[in-house]
Amino acid sequence: MEWKIKKVQKDQVDRFEIVQEDVTLPNQTDMHFSYVNFSQGVCILPITEDGKVICIRQYRHAVKEWQWELPAGAIDPEDKEPLSAAKRELEEETGCQAKNWINLGSVFPSPGSTSEQIFLFAATDLIKKEQQLEATEQIDLHTIEMNKLNQLISSGEFKHGAGLAAILRYLIINN
Repeated sequence: MEWKIKKVQKDQVDRFEIVQEDVTLPNQTDMHFSYVNFSQGVCILPITEDGKVICIRQYRHAVKEWQWELPAGAIDPEDKEPLSAAKRELEEETGCQAKNWINLGSVFPSPGSTSEQIFLFAATDLIKKEQQLEATEQIDLHTIEMNKLNQLISSGEFKHGAGLAAILRYLIINN
C-alpha cells in the first residue's frame, strides 16, 4: 500500500530540491517525511582491451577525502537518454570514447532519503581522446587490473556505491 500525500512543500537549495511532505501511512498514522529530489545519473565501468579498469581518484568535499570511483555524473537536460549522458561523462572524466556499451540496469542508491536513480553501463573497445574536466572536478586517472580493484573493494578503500553496483552487475552478467 502506498502513502497518501496530504501536503507538499518543495525548496530548491543549489542543485538539490528538498521535498517535505505530510503523509498518511497505510495504518492511518500521520507523519512528516522529507527527502532530496535528485537528478538521475550514470556510472560507467570502462574496461580496456587488456581487461583493466579505468578508475578515478576524486576529491569529494561532502566527505572531505579522496575517493576511488568509476566515472559518473548527472544526466543533463540536453541528454536524450542515459546512454548519451554516459558517453559524455566517460569522455569528460577519462578522455575516452567507447565503441561498445553494455547496459547494466539501474540502481536507487539511497531510496529512503533521495529519489536519485543511477543508470549503470560497462564500456569496452575504448578510444583515447582528451579529458574535459569541469571546473569543480579534481580527478586523477588510474588504469588498474581487476585483481587490484578487487583488493580495493575488499579492503574497504573503494566505497563508491554506484561503482560497486556496476562492478557487481558486470561480474554477474559475465559469469
